[in-house]
Amino acid sequence: MPGRDLYDILGVARTASADEIKKAYRRLAKKYHPDVNPDDKRAEEKFKEITAAAEVLNDPKKRALYDEFGADSLRSGFDAAKADAYRQWKRQGAPPGGMPFDFGNFQEVNVGDFGTFDFGSIFEDLFGGRGAARGRVRRGPMPPQHGAHSEAEIEVELRDAVQGAERDVRVGGKTLRVKIPKGVTDGSMVRLSGQGAPGAHGGSTGDLYLRVKLREHPWIRREGKDLYLDLPLTVPEAVIGGEVTLPTFEGPVRLRITPGTQSGKKLRLRGKGMPDLRGGERGDLYATVQIVLPERTAGLEKAVKPLEDLYKGDPRAGISL
Repeated sequence: MPGRDLYDILGVARTASADEIKKAYRRLAKKYHPDVNPDDKRAEEKFKEITAAAEVLNDPKKRALYDEFGADSLRSGFDAAKADAYRQWKRQGAPPGGMPFDFGNFQEVNVGDFGTFDFGSIFEDLFGGRGAARGRVRRGPMPPQHGAHSEAEIEVELRDAVQGAERDVRVGGKTLRVKIPKGVTDGSMVRLSGQGAPGAHGGSTGDLYLRVKLREHPWIRREGKDLYLDLPLTVPEAVIGGEVTLPTFEGPVRLRITPGTQSGKKLRLRGKGMPDLRGGERGDLYATVQIVLPERTAGLEKAVKPLEDLYKGDPRAGISL
């Protein structure tokens, strides 16, 4: 995450409500989305920046950590409890309740945001060098220990979840090439063998598990394996019918509009929704008709005035609460 303040990136105050943050993201996402700005690298980077900022500020837990710890909370492996304990130790000499670290093996461990610490140097700080020597005493050869498995979150574009892709991602300070299978969704896990924590005493490296979170798309809503988008139609298209072009992730398709199509009608494109991660039947894409009026003018009012006589009764007669 760049050094810019996340609230500044979205153009909202630090006291902004969750709804204000979501509205700001949607407004900016529609402006800078790659589909609207093809081959515009600057717009693409801007879109990634605002999406990453919204991902943090839309999550109450992540937002609280960011408000307390700032940009440090965004780093891979950040641990709020350890960060607070280490901060207290640095300020006060020792955290409440004793050392927040386990000094049993006296070996290097990773403590999240603060990098790798050699406990020998901590002993040296606390005991003027005498403890460091004791801290490095070995009790005999240690058996190989398999490295711990790691977990991180990866944001995936809806297009990549539908089509599958390979992307470079930054995790723990490393750039990794990740293959995104078709059909991944929120909570799906992508395993990278041998990219976890290193083993100890000659042991093998653990694996890295990437937990998928799908980015919100400016125009498409997802419900299970089905996708929904709004399809604007002119009044003549809705009344007379015809063919219109509808975008899909596989490319544009021609969609037939039957004469007299009403606003709100759902037109289904079978098999154009989300793939099934396990190879099952693919979902559908639904286009919801939205009739768009021309800009209001005297000519428009004159043209539609005769339509009043064509309505058979009150169109709101069936509505009751």
